[in-house]
Amino acid sequence: MIDGLFVLLQTGILETLLAPLQTGILETLLAPLYWVLDGWYWVMVRVYHLTGLEMLSPDYRFMYRAILVGLCIGIVAPVIGTFLVHRQLALIGDALAHTAFAGVAVGLFLNAVIDLGVSPYLTAVVVAVIAALAIELISETTDAYNDVSMAIVLSTGFALGSTLISINAGGLSVGIDQYLFGNLSTVSPTNAVILLALFVAIVATVVVTRNQLLYVTFDETAAAVSGISVNWYNRIMVMLTALVVVGAMQIMGVILVAAMLVVPVAGATQISRSFTESIFVSVILAELAVLLGIGFAFYGRATGGPVIVLVAVAIYVVAVVLGKLQTLVGTRATPELETIETDDAGAVGSRES
Repeated sequence: MIDGLFVLLQTGILETLLAPLQTGILETLLAPLYWVLDGWYWVMVRVYHLTGLEMLSPDYRFMYRAILVGLCIGIVAPVIGTFLVHRQLALIGDALAHTAFAGVAVGLFLNAVIDLGVSPYLTAVVVAVIAALAIELISETTDAYNDVSMAIVLSTGFALGSTLISINAGGLSVGIDQYLFGNLSTVSPTNAVILLALFVAIVATVVVTRNQLLYVTFDETAAAVSGISVNWYNRIMVMLTALVVVGAMQIMGVILVAAMLVVPVAGATQISRSFTESIFVSVILAELAVLLGIGFAFYGRATGGPVIVLVAVAIYVVAVVLGKLQTLVGTRATPELETIETDDAGAVGSRES
């Protein structure tokens, strides 16, 4: 594979294929989101003048971007994570994070060799989506369980990334810690805009396919009988997970990115009474963990990702205690179960009973 890549580089074929990225077409497509980012800067400056918080000072614009990325991840990660946890796929985030790391390595490698000038997080999106589909393909075409296919893809992705970095082609030098553990100060405007694009895509997809995803999550057999393409919606779910992982990797890093998919959801299940309620509660818990974690990391001069995870785990412990207290005093109602209905045309609807 490496030899083939060098052949493409030497013949100029790869550079020709990737030329649109170098000519600014992508920047043009993302231009509206840069306006959104400028508007966010304006809002943060106003908040700074109202609160006087040091971390919101205009001198620390990177914190504006880190907070924006964190807030977006605090929404999409628990939303997707709720489906994953109920499908017992909590560790798929970890597998895709390691393959996203391979995507980062591919981007860094290409930038060093042909001066591509594309964000490594953009190549991480492509590689992570391919890896997500590979996990589903292995599960569908072999007798392997999901955890086996995830282990295969995880090890392959991390091995590929490590190999490309170790080649040191073209004088490649990588500050690897920022990709492994995340870094609040390295969220560039381009990376923030890419995250905004991923956020819009994820939210829109979940809104459109929510009922079908819910049906497949709780009863694949019934969903298949009703005419829903189970494999297709499984692929949608893993691709959405890949997008969330790449977005969260900017501040969480490869090692800890899976935590935002699982920990807030685990906390929400302790105090929620229905699937829908657990989604909203998990988002609240995730946002609380992100904001407190970023604040503690800034003032404590610590790495953002690990601090956010520690705060999320602390919130989880509090949620467990609250859930136990609710049970003891008898104020926690029996969890409501979601029922799925289909009409004669096979359309899917859901209601809470």
